[in-house]
Amino acid sequence: MAEPSEGSGQAGESTRGLMTLCGLAIVAGIAIGFIGGAFRWCLREADEWRVEMLRWAHELPGPGWLIPIAITATGAALAALIVRQIPLAAGSGIQHVEAVSRGEAGPPPLRVLPAKFIGGLLSIGSGMILGREGPTVHMGATIGAEAGRRAHLDDDDMRLMQTSVAGAGLAVAFNAPVGGALFVFEEVTKTFRLRTVIPTLLAVAVGVGCSRIIMGDRPDFLVGPVDSPSIVLLPVFVVFGLLTGLLGIFYNRVILGLLDLVGRVRRVPAFVKAAAIGAVIGALLAIDPLTAGGGDTLAQKLIGGGTIALPVIAGYLAVRMIAGPLSYASATPGGLFAPLLAVGALWGVLFVGIAEVFVPGVDSTLTVGMALVGMAAFFGAVVRAPITGVVIVIEMTATTSVTVPMIAATAAAVLVAQLAGEPPIYDSLRERMLAAQKPKP
Repeated sequence: MAEPSEGSGQAGESTRGLMTLCGLAIVAGIAIGFIGGAFRWCLREADEWRVEMLRWAHELPGPGWLIPIAITATGAALAALIVRQIPLAAGSGIQHVEAVSRGEAGPPPLRVLPAKFIGGLLSIGSGMILGREGPTVHMGATIGAEAGRRAHLDDDDMRLMQTSVAGAGLAVAFNAPVGGALFVFEEVTKTFRLRTVIPTLLAVAVGVGCSRIIMGDRPDFLVGPVDSPSIVLLPVFVVFGLLTGLLGIFYNRVILGLLDLVGRVRRVPAFVKAAAIGAVIGALLAIDPLTAGGGDTLAQKLIGGGTIALPVIAGYLAVRMIAGPLSYASATPGGLFAPLLAVGALWGVLFVGIAEVFVPGVDSTLTVGMALVGMAAFFGAVVRAPITGVVIVIEMTATTSVTVPMIAATAAAVLVAQLAGEPPIYDSLRERMLAAQKPKP
């Protein structure tokens, strides 16, 4: 009887290893599906409560506007106190997922999971301009890393597991399974290896399936029929994309600039700085609820066919271009993606309002389509993951009629940012995180 060859033994071991990863990915995907779904449900309830609170505060005699200021400041301060105990819970967490995938940092410990869940509810639920996807991605990575530890995986496979389940976290956050998987391949690992693809797809599939048990199976945004723009107008979308690239460069620099500015105030405790920022955001909520919060309500109004006067659109855009990065500078748990989508939608609507005065063929019928294109293009310019951005917007809106101009505009936006030498935001944030962790001489 012939001895089994060394190659066949290695192939068998590799197959067993892949099967182990797949089994763990399914179990971890179920966990992030239910935990991420519960997180989204809690945030939805918090949004509804916040609307009722604002209505009640405005009806009170006297300075009722102080109530939303106090609530948002308190939520931000409490979230910052959690971060003081568990520093990895700060901010988005996506930069940490990428650092782990590159072998530049260790996998997140299990205590990051409750810190992100509770801290994210406090900061995002109180009205800070932060996204749900950052905590959900980091919670997924934490679950994946813990599954790897319990299965005694080696370092490479543990990193793979945390990365795969992080993608499931993004998919759960936006109910976008393909976008969540592409995020892993395009943004985190920047490769399509079978050993990564299969566990990621399994984690994403079961994660989204479980989250839909809690949240239901419908797109995040409800969009009516959108006509495909004429191919003659494709150059307009390309120009829009080029301008969006410049806007994305500015946005990235505002984020990093405000992080530096807040970081230089060293004598003030972090929770006090977070409370001060929360008070500013709370004041915006008291003035107009659409100026603050994650941005889903505003984006839905824009792409759902609602009408807002152009000067008001410009005002919302200006406020969110600064207040969003300011919220992120508070270092409380929360992501950047969801606020990016709202800014992109605002920019798309504003562009159409201005262009229809000067460009023949551009009119208000392009408003919703350009808002959708703006969401993907601005995402691409800031994050530098164009395919992920396009697919996430398509999945979140269940709309494909503007796919061609969306791809063209997103490619143009990414090209401008790349040629300008502006690094993707998560590269910059990862470098900042690693620099902060280095021991000082």
